[in-house]
Amino acid sequence: MRAPLPRVFITCAITGNLTRPDQTPHLPITPAEIATSALEAADAGAAVVHIHVRDPATGAPSMELALYEETIRLIRAGNPDVILNITTGPGGRFVPSSDDPKIAAPGTTLLPPEERVAHIAALKPDICTLDLNTMYSGSAVVINTPANVRRMAKVIADAGVRPEIELFDSGDIALLHDLLADGALSGPVLASFVMGVRYGFQPSPETVLYARNLLPAGTAFTAIGIGRAAFPMVAMSYLSGGHVRVGLEDSVYLDRGVLASSNAALVTKARGIVEALGGTIATSSEARALLGLAPARPERAPAAAE
Repeated sequence: MRAPLPRVFITCAITGNLTRPDQTPHLPITPAEIATSALEAADAGAAVVHIHVRDPATGAPSMELALYEETIRLIRAGNPDVILNITTGPGGRFVPSSDDPKIAAPGTTLLPPEERVAHIAALKPDICTLDLNTMYSGSAVVINTPANVRRMAKVIADAGVRPEIELFDSGDIALLHDLLADGALSGPVLASFVMGVRYGFQPSPETVLYARNLLPAGTAFTAIGIGRAAFPMVAMSYLSGGHVRVGLEDSVYLDRGVLASSNAALVTKARGIVEALGGTIATSSEARALLGLAPARPERAPAAAE
């Protein structure tokens, strides 16, 4: 039996890669909107903000370094203590052509592994995600081969950044053990279970406990609920000895049929759930100590893009 943690940190996933502007008018798009939303989420109790960027003109997902630079500069200027967790997920999607499935169709984003983490090497955030999943995603396949994951992990390690290992099914946890065994990753591990993606982990108490019990000893974890599973997984993650995450990347609803007006509103509800269950929310400084991260320094903020 594992008891809830004495202090739990909240991660807020601000905008994500797949949430569409037509799903909610409250989705932040520009660097200024993303930074403002992240700062509001931190004020509401999020110790960690998980950042994707988007094309300001179209709202489509982007990997432009200048957009990351501007977003991080604005967040650091407003709150140098909040923990920055930057995505490395984009660049792994393959859509097969219907006539010749070995030919990429529109929507394919596959890139060399080093390009997927180039912004991590340049910006050196506190944390970055590292996805271990190869799985169906709608009509596409997300591809993260063990060899490519190892190449990405090396760039992340060389940059001195703490990886958060994103796990979408039990086979991903088997790969995690292999990466630790051969030295591609080192512990202690920070991990998250993504629950509610159609062809991955399904959100239930049984799944959370099963996945948790497969993890390497000493792993700090978060069970993330997608869509309607967002708030049930907040409670389940806390009760299972994990941390919690919410955000417009994961769900646009605050309640059934009620759109969340902001990321801060989602954080406020998640905080209320944890506290109602007897938990204590960690500040950013406390979360840094829990994760073994360096104390925040305002001068770590990147310069504005020219």
